[in-house]
Amino acid sequence: MATDFFERQSQSRTNTRWLVILFTVAVVVLVGAVVVVTAIATGVVQEGDQSFAATGELAAPGAEQLMPAFAAGGFTLLLILMGSLFKIAQLNGGGTTVAESLGGRRLFGNSADPYEQRLLNVVEEMALASGVPVPPVFLLKEEQGINAFAAGYSPSDAVIGVTRGATEGLTRDELQGVIAHEFSHILNGDMRMNIRLIGVLHGILLLALIGRAALRIAAHSGRGRRSSKDNGGGIVLAIVVVGLVTLILGSLGSFFGNLIKAAVSRQREYLADASAVQFTRNPGGIGGALKRIGGASMGSRLQHANAAEMSHMYFGQGVWEGFTGMMATHPPLPKRILAIEPNWDGSYPAPLTVAAVSAAGAAGFAGGPSRFAVSQEVVEKAADQVGEPTELHRRYVEELVGQLPPPVRDAAREPYGSRAVIYGLLLDADPSVRQAQWAALDRHAAPDVAELTRKLSPQIDTVDARSRLPLIDMALPSLRAMTPTQYKAFAAAFQKLIEADNRIGLFEWMLHRVLVRHLEPEFGEVRRPGIAYYRLQRLTKECSGLLSALAHSSGDAEEAFARGAAELSGVEVYLIGKDRAGLADLNEALTTLTRVAAGRRRELIDACAACICADDHVNVREAELLRGISDMLDCPMPPLVAGQTVSAANIPAVGMGRPS
Repeated sequence: MATDFFERQSQSRTNTRWLVILFTVAVVVLVGAVVVVTAIATGVVQEGDQSFAATGELAAPGAEQLMPAFAAGGFTLLLILMGSLFKIAQLNGGGTTVAESLGGRRLFGNSADPYEQRLLNVVEEMALASGVPVPPVFLLKEEQGINAFAAGYSPSDAVIGVTRGATEGLTRDELQGVIAHEFSHILNGDMRMNIRLIGVLHGILLLALIGRAALRIAAHSGRGRRSSKDNGGGIVLAIVVVGLVTLILGSLGSFFGNLIKAAVSRQREYLADASAVQFTRNPGGIGGALKRIGGASMGSRLQHANAAEMSHMYFGQGVWEGFTGMMATHPPLPKRILAIEPNWDGSYPAPLTVAAVSAAGAAGFAGGPSRFAVSQEVVEKAADQVGEPTELHRRYVEELVGQLPPPVRDAAREPYGSRAVIYGLLLDADPSVRQAQWAALDRHAAPDVAELTRKLSPQIDTVDARSRLPLIDMALPSLRAMTPTQYKAFAAAFQKLIEADNRIGLFEWMLHRVLVRHLEPEFGEVRRPGIAYYRLQRLTKECSGLLSALAHSSGDAEEAFARGAAELSGVEVYLIGKDRAGLADLNEALTTLTRVAAGRRRELIDACAACICADDHVNVREAELLRGISDMLDCPMPPLVAGQTVSAANIPAVGMGRPS
């Protein structure tokens, strides 16, 4: 059975519910164990045995006798919950927090290191082909093991982390396979559950940490008392006993925690491997990377003190998980390789001893005239492409980025230049409007950025519609590196450029909203929306607003609206007049529709596609508009180009139901 993006999103949420159930069971067992141990320690059980020996009857202990045991259980429960809540709050920064906690250093597009530049190019290529913002890349410079991870709550705050061992120990094809694997986790919703798993399990693992701390305190106190000839050995002994008991109970918590991680994460690695093959059409890429791990002295192991806490997030097994493998968060390496290359002979290659970065590999993309065009047939079935990037999309992106003017492309990859590129994209073709925009830019933007915008604007003007959304996605990593003060100035100038053109179109509005949507989580508190609607019947107003806005951008609004409405079975939508179908209302509608269950969002995308295709002609701006709306609905859509096929049927449904 094959699954598509929407099914995998729904099943990811099912796995999250199973995580909550497993966590609850583990907490109940731990608290029960604490109650029993405390009862034994306080003599409740012993008194019951004595009563039975004397009277032949087992007397039930009174409330006063059980009070210490229940108090200890209640304290343990509170400790677990507070530990989990603390960790969840600590991880509110998303993927950046995870990467920095593992010693990651952020890379920027102007890096002079050829290995780093190759890594940045591969990540950018995969992101643009997937239809997601280009994520910041963090290098784990001290880690020689071959490994990587994706972390974050959503594509908007996702980051990619890669070890030094992976950047220097893999060929470009192998590195591409690893990054494709990580993008599968981003697209499938695994990343969100992975980061939640860290927070939820921290409370369970906290007991073991407290036990270790108590033993260290006891050891230190014992040395101090011996040196001072103090007779407080009883206090030290008490601390040792409490530490040992807490450590034993904490080890039970660690057992449950590792068991949950293994149950939730192991099977998803097979799916991510299969998706990587589908993405690159090169089994030798990810298969070769796995074999490199087998042949490397460090394998995929990480040395950082926090590595074990994030063990379920890595490309390969990052920490030792015991002799039995029962707690392993990843399938055995040979099984993963055989699933990709059934004829593998069992041998591992020797580690690379020379740089595998060619000049072309480091530089990234090749130019040339585009061989791709917009296809109405593909746009009509756009929902089938959501979350399903293929090798065709990757090749399309290579040509697309290669055709960008080099100064514009390079500027989009560095902090100052990225701001100038965004300003340039907002400049109107009308000379009078542009003059007002230049005046606004001079008043509100940093002088050097305004000057660079003037310098780049002639070349930005040559960028066509199909390159504008990818160019914004390319600029996002550098824009996220702004300081809060820089972002405030950037946002003010950005808004003034928008306001200078009172006739902003739907396409330009979409570009504006996509940019703001992906920057807001970096610079402000943004509440991550949960699923609140499982049927569209309650959202008649929002559905009507979305379809009306698209219909009025078509030649025949009534026909376009009717085509779109036909895709929303059971929803009584109505066409809103052009004078009342404002962009502010559309933004509000899309914000609400983001909280619709994944399967219903598919219907929305089908309806939008039907609106756009109603006149039997689709241009580049319309196709990119559909991609932007899909992005705002949290449904990343690859470029819509002729020649692609529905790829969901080629991806096996592995491990997407109940954790096993």
